[in-house]
Formats: sequence, C-alpha cells, structure tokens
Amino acid sequence: MSRINVLFSPVGVDELYFSSKTAVVIDVLRASSTIVTAIMNGAKEIIPVGSIEFAVKVSGGMFGGQTLLCGEKNTKKVDGFNLGNSPSEFTTEVIGGKTVVLYTTNGTKAIVKAKFSANLFITSFLNVKASAKKLIETGGEIEIVCSGRNNEFSLEDTVCAGKLVSQILKIKSDFQLTDSAAAALSLFEMKKKDIAGMMRNTEHGQILVENGFEADIEYCSQVDVTNVVPSFKNNSIKEVH
Repeated sequence: MSRINVLFSPVGVDELYFSSKTAVVIDVLRASSTIVTAIMNGAKEIIPVGSIEFAVKVSGGMFGGQTLLCGEKNTKKVDGFNLGNSPSEFTTEVIGGKTVVLYTTNGTKAIVKAKFSANLFITSFLNVKASAKKLIETGGEIEIVCSGRNNEFSLEDTVCAGKLVSQILKIKSDFQLTDSAAAALSLFEMKKKDIAGMMRNTEHGQILVENGFEADIEYCSQVDVTNVVPSFKNNSIKEVH
C-alpha cells in the first residue's frame, strides 16, 4: 500500500531525501498560488531560485525583454525586480510567453530543496483536484511539502495539504496516511468551511493584510479554479500535459 506523508516544513530535511520520490510543494500565501497563476496565464516557464543573488545572476544570462525577474522579501517586491509575488501582477499581458525567474522567502526555497524528486508538482488551493489526479496517475508514495513560514509551521499550507489528502482519498482510498498526513487532514476538516477566514487569521495572512495584500488572500483561497498542474524538471517549472 502506497503512503502519503506531509512535511510541515522542509527545514532539516536533506535534499537527497526526495530522490526517486514523488513530491508536491505547497506555499499558499503566495508562491505556489502565484506559480499556478503564471502558468495558467501563459508564462513560458518559471525558474525558482533560493536566493536574491542567484535570481539576479540567472536572469543576467538570459535574453533581455523575454525574462522577468520577480519575487519578494518579507512580502515586499525586491528592489529592481520587475514584479513582486502577488498573483494579481502575473497577467497574460505581462508574463505571456516569458521566462519568469522567481525568488520568494519560503516557497521557491522549498521547491529548490525538493529538486531531486523523481516527480515534483506545485499545488495551491487553486488546483487541488487537478493535482490529486496527477499524483494518482504518477503512482507511488506521495510527499507533500509545506513550505512553512521562516522554517516554521504554517497553518494555511497544512490545511491545503489536508485538502489535497482528502481529494486523493476521494479518488483512490487505499493510501496509508502517516501521522502528519492524518493531522493535516484533520485540520482541513476543521477549517474547510471558511478557507479565506482561516487564511486571514494566520500569522502570514495578518502580515499580508497589514501590507495591503488582502485581495491576494481572497484570490489564493479560491478552490479548484484551474486544471493547470505545474511541474518542476531540469531547473524549470512548466505545465504538465
């Protein structure tokens, strides 16, 4: 019987832990929601990076005009970058057909940490059902990686992980849940009636509200608005077909 495991944070997990596993990274506020949105709106690819310095270095070696340098530090757009990390900025007009180099405080670091996975997908509330189907098609054990916040537990990521576990079990019930997967599922069952309210009341949600990003919380709390499932391969995120 295949198992589903949830990591509440990637901190302390060795990169090689993921080798040959199927993993999915969640950073609801906001990296994974932004990545799903960017792919949905026609970005050619997204290159996630683990530091601002590396983002600048990578983008410098690419074709001018067709590459956008995007990301945030402590919710704010990094000075000199084209875009921040608000999904609302990633419109078809702005990012269609372009390569996006993305750095975020938590999400892109988690993706880079899991880069040795045999299969690596990006999930948010926006694409939970499509992600569940893709994970079942892929087969094998599933590692759900919550990006967390500053290396600590994040409620919104864990509730989304629980929603993903719930959706997987609806389609295929014979998975074994680790204790952390069962805990995430329980949290989702407790919070599912008001996802937006749950997110507004988290530590990260409150910081976003204080910084004027309340609309992002409303957007990121939408469930199953797209069938896009971004996949990381060869250092780049594209849509899975």
